[in-house]
Amino acid sequence: MPRRPAFVAFALAGLGALAACSADPAPSGGGSTTAPLSNTTITPSPTSTTTPPSCAEALAAALTLEQKVGQLLMVGAQAGTAPAALDPVLTDQKAGGVVLLGTWNSAPTVSGATQHWQPIGRTVSGGVGLLVSADQEGGQVRHLQGTGFASTPSALSQGRAGTAGPNATTVAANLKAVGVNVNLAPVADTVAASFARQNGPIGVYQREYGNDPATVTRSVTAAVSALQAGGVSATVKHFPGLGRVTGNTDLTANGTTDTTTTADDAYLEPFRAGIQAGVDLVMISSATYSQIDPDNRAPFSSRVVTGLLREQLRYDGVVVSDDLGGAVAVASVPPGERATRFVAAGGDIVLTGLPATAPTMAGALRDKAQAEPAFAAQVDAAATRVLELKVRRGLASC
Repeated sequence: MPRRPAFVAFALAGLGALAACSADPAPSGGGSTTAPLSNTTITPSPTSTTTPPSCAEALAAALTLEQKVGQLLMVGAQAGTAPAALDPVLTDQKAGGVVLLGTWNSAPTVSGATQHWQPIGRTVSGGVGLLVSADQEGGQVRHLQGTGFASTPSALSQGRAGTAGPNATTVAANLKAVGVNVNLAPVADTVAASFARQNGPIGVYQREYGNDPATVTRSVTAAVSALQAGGVSATVKHFPGLGRVTGNTDLTANGTTDTTTTADDAYLEPFRAGIQAGVDLVMISSATYSQIDPDNRAPFSSRVVTGLLREQLRYDGVVVSDDLGGAVAVASVPPGERATRFVAAGGDIVLTGLPATAPTMAGALRDKAQAEPAFAAQVDAAATRVLELKVRRGLASC
């Protein structure tokens, strides 16, 4: 996510028995094609009746619509708030994910929270565990600090020293030990050296691994591989890149239109590398890319999410939004529409830093799925992708 300064907080019932089923395949690697970008809703093709369902497909088929929608929500848990404060969202909306926000101090604090939430998540979703995420990039962007969490340097320092892999190994060990199974990192944005001080979301905080795509690519590949080898899902962000804007989308809508990045831009190479390394998640930025889709911000653009990411870069894993709850850049769109438009564009997990928006978002997703069969198919496909990830990471089984 684009960051505020360090002192500002960024801001699934019972199921029938499941038949035994096969484990899901590992994520496929990426590679580019010349498929044209589209800006139309993509309806998944029906699964062949002659192919046995995967574990994730069987799990999804057993869920109610409410539970499927829950798998598409990741809600914020603010540091300093009792873990039980999130219980209503987990129970009522059956949210399938949590993101830790603010500065969480000490491993016991984080462990206590994750150990409180996981049983609730499994109870409301028929045994499917929660994705628990944090921004643990290094430098100024480390939401977990104190005892049990290494003080890793900024991404820019890691890139210059060639230490992204070893640092990610350390971070993965720290996160896994406290029940955090997703790192919202690494940053795959490239920021030119001459523009870094003007680049509010990334360059100002030295969140970029380097000033050219080749340097960033090396570190992104190393970080993705090390995090996931350590049992923690990596997230390359912020697709298709925040290195050419001045505004931080968390804080403003001004200066958040990228007029340069194209569908065959060299700045996409670090994202392509992360996909080829098998990254579990890709986060979509909330900027606008006028050379790709001038009419829609990236999370609401099927040209960006489906056309560019899924079709051209052939990414078939989980797509997560940046904050669609409290971010100023998307404030003009009603919360329910933020969720439905993201899923309609090809996204999977709607991340909201404001738990109070979750009921509206979940309700909008349910209502649209009940009214539109094509959208219901997209919800099914998104929930299945999330469940595929959870099966791989030991959070669900058949």
